[in-house]
Amino acid sequence: MILLTEILIGIVLFTLLTIPGLLKDPLSQIGDYPPEIRQRCIELGLIEDRKKRFSKRELIKKIVGVVVMALVLAFIMYKINGASTFVEGFLYSYILWLSITWYDAIVQDCIWFCHSKKVMIPGTEDMPQYKDYLFHIKQSCIGSLIGLPVCLAVGLFVSIF
Repeated sequence: MILLTEILIGIVLFTLLTIPGLLKDPLSQIGDYPPEIRQRCIELGLIEDRKKRFSKRELIKKIVGVVVMALVLAFIMYKINGASTFVEGFLYSYILWLSITWYDAIVQDCIWFCHSKKVMIPGTEDMPQYKDYLFHIKQSCIGSLIGLPVCLAVGLFVSIF
């Protein structure tokens, strides 16, 4: 029951961290859009052409977020879930990670993003890539893999505590 509560809290927090910024300025999260939409934004002069999907600032922000998340998850797994071993810390945190990742893919991306005019960038409204469900599913598979080292770190932190 504790893990389910944590999953729900994690989903709410994740939503509060992602949706308001996206609604305020869709270009602020252009790195998460399908490549064809990013390319059109470059052609329209809305964003700069760059070799990498995410700017240095965006990557630093994501990395800091992941490190902070690993430390917070380790603390939660240890104090609230009672995890005391590496395996418990890893498994609990990975279940939480996967729950939020797939909530993002299914609810936020496939159900909401793919059908909301509020996230469409002016000049790209005609693009079919807004409904590219496979793009979002692939990104979530990548997100699931990214969760492995993060949750391994959580397990390590739990075993150290």
